[in-house]
Amino acid sequence: MGDLTVACIGAGYFAQFHYEAWARIPDAKLIASVDKNEELARKTGLTPYDDVDRMLASKRPDILDIITPPKTHLAIIQKALKAHPKAIICQKPFCQSMDEAKLAVDLSAEEGIPIIVHENFRFQPWYRAMRRLIVSGNLGDVLQMTFRLRPGDGQGPNAYLDRQPYFQTMPRFLIHETGVHWIDTFRFLMGEPTAVFADLRQLNPAISGEDSGLLLFDYGGGKRAIFDGNRLLDHAATNTRCTMGEALIEGTKGTLSLNGDGSVYLRKFGHLDTELVLAPLDQSNFGGDCVFELQRHVIKALQTNAPFENQAKDYLRVIEIENAVYKSANDGTWVEL
Repeated sequence: MGDLTVACIGAGYFAQFHYEAWARIPDAKLIASVDKNEELARKTGLTPYDDVDRMLASKRPDILDIITPPKTHLAIIQKALKAHPKAIICQKPFCQSMDEAKLAVDLSAEEGIPIIVHENFRFQPWYRAMRRLIVSGNLGDVLQMTFRLRPGDGQGPNAYLDRQPYFQTMPRFLIHETGVHWIDTFRFLMGEPTAVFADLRQLNPAISGEDSGLLLFDYGGGKRAIFDGNRLLDHAATNTRCTMGEALIEGTKGTLSLNGDGSVYLRKFGHLDTELVLAPLDQSNFGGDCVFELQRHVIKALQTNAPFENQAKDYLRVIEIENAVYKSANDGTWVEL
């Protein structure tokens, strides 16, 4: 198989990481950029377009990478499916609602074209290393995981304005935009939760949505996971956006700890000393280069007919859990899943 051609739809802030990663992936070839602001598309150095239809009329990419806000997803997916690409990748949050997400899944099934949600945190190297140790049995029976989100970027009236200003106006923020990463990562590491309890707070009056919260996930058999998120507070890291916080995974034979520099340590049960599992990585790329790893995963899966992670049909579960989180916070009760 020759190079797989890629067209990116969207050229905003986060899109830069997509374009840069595609340029480093063997067997992938960028051929077009689309943005309603055609000047942004032109700055990518690719053939620019200000309209998806116009691009699809002249290009037939193997992969369409949708890097736009949720309100645009369904319409773009409907147009993209008509062009019969080999695969569609779509950024998270996926679509505006469960109904839209289900319709996108149904349409992709009818056309036989996979949609992969660009949920990249499970592709961060520290979580891949942690999963390998869980699967290998090194931790024994894993009973609890805790993640403390502490990016330290949410204080004051100018919070988020220099990078992603729309954060200030999102009615659902901490969980819908950020915490959803760990809803999926907890599934990757701990399996499917059976229930959730949530306590969400808005601390910065300059924003519309919640920016602090505690989520407690039940997995049955006494197993639990805690997401403790607060965007106003930081953690010990030169780059607080590298891991966005710190984590513990605790089992009957040992405990894994994730530090803010991306390093992972194993402490065996009953011992005081720790063993380095994963050394700190180059922090010049976003999140341990997880964008690159997800996109490379899609290329390899297309080349080898291997299964995709994060297919949209499976990602509906993440949306279901997110909705349950907000219901729990609103009602003040546990919500079964």
